[in-house]
Amino acid sequence: MRFHAIATDFDGTIAHNNDVDDATLSALERAKKSGRKLLLVTGRELPDLQLVFPRLDLFDLVVVENGAVLFNPQSKEVRILAEPPVPKFVAKLRAHKISPLSTGYVIVATCEPHHIEVLKIIHEYGLELQVIFNKGSVMVLPSGVNKATGLAAALEELALSPHNAVGIGDAENDHAFMRLCECSAAVANALPAVKETADLVLDKARGEGVVELVDRLIANDLSDLKTLSRHHILIGATDDKAEVPLDPAGYGVLVAGTSGSGKSTITTLIMEELADAGYQVLVIDPEGDYESLDFANHIGNPTQAPQLGAITDALKDPMRSIVVNLLGVPLNDRPTYFAELLPHILQEKARTGLPHWLVIDETHHLLPHGPSSVALAPLLPERGILFITVHPADVEPMTMANVGTLLLIGGQPADTLEGFCKATGESEPVCPAVQGNKLPSGDAMIWRRGSREAIVIHMKQPRTVRKRHSRKYAEGNLGPEGSFYFRGPNDKLNLKASNLQVFLQLADGVDDETWDYHRKNGDFSKWVRAHIKDEHLADELVKIEVDHKAKPNETRAAVRVSIEALYTLPADIASG
Repeated sequence: MRFHAIATDFDGTIAHNNDVDDATLSALERAKKSGRKLLLVTGRELPDLQLVFPRLDLFDLVVVENGAVLFNPQSKEVRILAEPPVPKFVAKLRAHKISPLSTGYVIVATCEPHHIEVLKIIHEYGLELQVIFNKGSVMVLPSGVNKATGLAAALEELALSPHNAVGIGDAENDHAFMRLCECSAAVANALPAVKETADLVLDKARGEGVVELVDRLIANDLSDLKTLSRHHILIGATDDKAEVPLDPAGYGVLVAGTSGSGKSTITTLIMEELADAGYQVLVIDPEGDYESLDFANHIGNPTQAPQLGAITDALKDPMRSIVVNLLGVPLNDRPTYFAELLPHILQEKARTGLPHWLVIDETHHLLPHGPSSVALAPLLPERGILFITVHPADVEPMTMANVGTLLLIGGQPADTLEGFCKATGESEPVCPAVQGNKLPSGDAMIWRRGSREAIVIHMKQPRTVRKRHSRKYAEGNLGPEGSFYFRGPNDKLNLKASNLQVFLQLADGVDDETWDYHRKNGDFSKWVRAHIKDEHLADELVKIEVDHKAKPNETRAAVRVSIEALYTLPADIASG
């Protein structure tokens, strides 16, 4: 379900002449039974609202006084969200015999044409107050307070995101809270200005329009509403500058490519765009690749497995993404840990819509072929899931049933796509020719599942400067097969570098003859390409290796600079 909350205005929307008819009340009850939260957002003062509308119990929270006050109908708690009016201001209004005049916890209300006198008094006292108009009514509130700020406070209290809310209204003061919601709906009797900016203009007026909206939500969650494409994020462009979007509420994405081809870079771009737009992303990070994401809470580290409670608590902040670092979980236990964690994440997603996106790195390891992955497949969300893998064919096909977009990078993209289609029983599309059968860095082959052709696009670049695999390759242990050995000519030495940290330490200490022997043989770039699996760093080292005029101390420094530009090293190592 995409829309977990309905926020509605009162006068002119669910109510007509203070009355909410039985059909509208029944529709609100159906919406509540569907699992959605109901929020009432009105300019009225609470005592007046309670007098004319005895069914506030239908709503989870009520925003009154045009966003200044929050009321919980269940607990009867009143939460004041702004400063109350200055007594001298109200006294001056009364002295001018302005009528009608009412004051709430925060709001001061009258009607036109008294706004002229109200503005003069505000100016006279130098108060930071704003005047809001609504069908002849005049509301005075602290600057910055409106229905949107009140609704934001209500959604925060319910741990819901505005991206999972529909707002419905009819008048000037409804603009703000309707814009806050992912979808805005205007009843047929709404002012023209409100209809112009709404995503959906309903055929019917007032309560009948609310009934119409509720029925559409229950029927298809507004999945057929084309105007919501305004939320699409941009991920790249074609050669002819045509923008390539991604639907934040769309089907899943698979990012696949050879090692070192930039999968994490593309994934970071997508996550940045989603986070910038206010969507929450949860990343399952088996290898510590996303430690540098500054817009996320990081749970777990190389020495401590992430705690379930910490993850579910973090989901309650819709504006903050989450990285679940699995380095503290033994390698062979990670698929089991993920299988145990997934139902808890998806339970929260079913309840609140959070996280908006679930990102599963190293998917071939966490969801391999087999009965465990088959059992997890039906639990995976239909929309908002992103898989990252080197080998799509090694992922359990049933888990990728909801993938709608493939982004293929690096070498043999057409072969990778062919492997996916064979594994899932999909008809293969026509792929464009790729020079050397390898896509340039920054390019991707994109295929929308079901279309006849794949195309090559130029991806946007993420702003996050990532230092990839910092723990695994900089400080971990690559084992005897993956280590670099400084042997020198005639195998005089046998100095083992089990990671980049040790490599740089040994590089500073070996004699010039040994250093140049390996450099001129291209051993550094070969090791990085084969075992660090970093094509970019390997290419940088090749440039240093082929410079036969450079002195050993110069090439040592150049190698250090190239490694430190991409990998996080301890301060004492990085400083040399």
